[in-house]
Amino acid sequence: MRNHTSLLPARRTVRRAERRLRRRPVLLSATLAIGVLATAGFTTATPASQAEASGALTGFALASYSTSPSVAAEEVPSASAADEAVAAANAAVTAATAVASDIAASGLDVGTPVTTVDTSGLETAVEQLQRAQALPAMYSTDFTEAVTTLAASVSEQAQGLRGRLDAAVALKAKQEAEEKARKEAEAAAAAQAAAEAEAAAAKKASSTPSAPRPVYATGGAVGGTSPADAQATARSMLGGYGWGDDQFGCLVSLWQKESGWNYQAYNRSSGAYGIPQALPGSKMGSAGADWQTNPATQIAWGLGYISGRYGSPCGAWSHSQSTGWY
Repeated sequence: MRNHTSLLPARRTVRRAERRLRRRPVLLSATLAIGVLATAGFTTATPASQAEASGALTGFALASYSTSPSVAAEEVPSASAADEAVAAANAAVTAATAVASDIAASGLDVGTPVTTVDTSGLETAVEQLQRAQALPAMYSTDFTEAVTTLAASVSEQAQGLRGRLDAAVALKAKQEAEEKARKEAEAAAAAQAAAEAEAAAAKKASSTPSAPRPVYATGGAVGGTSPADAQATARSMLGGYGWGDDQFGCLVSLWQKESGWNYQAYNRSSGAYGIPQALPGSKMGSAGADWQTNPATQIAWGLGYISGRYGSPCGAWSHSQSTGWY
């Protein structure tokens, strides 16, 4: 649907051209009437009068064939000016069509609900200019001006929409770049967190005491001096501390590491002695004077030391695994 407002300059142009066309027959009729009267006077006058009439005719002839002042004052456009106006109009329509198509294809919000340019008024003005070119050149002046003015308006609107589209494209590119950077940063952070978690897990695994692998001696008897006898004696004493067989495995592993359950084990570098490797060995005297020769005395002292300091054999084993001693 064409915009009727945009057709007003063209309609005024048509009315102005029509008024000019109506004036021209009047001027022509007046000229012809005066010419007839002048001719009749020339045929009936005396020679003197004829000479005077001849001079008058000459002056009339100049007046009757001169262009009217209103028409002469107007600038008559050249054919090239009209062609240039039409070319500018075609370029403006092409630009308007292209930007509307580009906006629709982009699917972007360009900040205005109107994303097309109404070119109907310009197209109508071009049609009128082309029809006016069949009239005398002086009548195409207003049509040429109208096309030029409308073409400039359409071109300006198309350029405005093009600028909005370019801005929307730039904004989208910026947002996509920011989103890409955000995702890359999140991925990098997640990778770093995963690496840190893996390192922490590895560190924890390396620092976590391994489960005891007790070496149980068989055939032992409570009260004997062999490693098997010492383990049998220790097992019989666990109940007095409220510990079960689960603690016995930790105890077997702990003292296997310390002394191999040998009541005569002696560490020359530190001076530790006996099954529990008491340092100094004389500490075990609190459990009995025979601490040097009786495995049961050493075990009784060792279990009391473990209970008081670590709470259980497994607690002592864990500390030994972490630090190398208990």
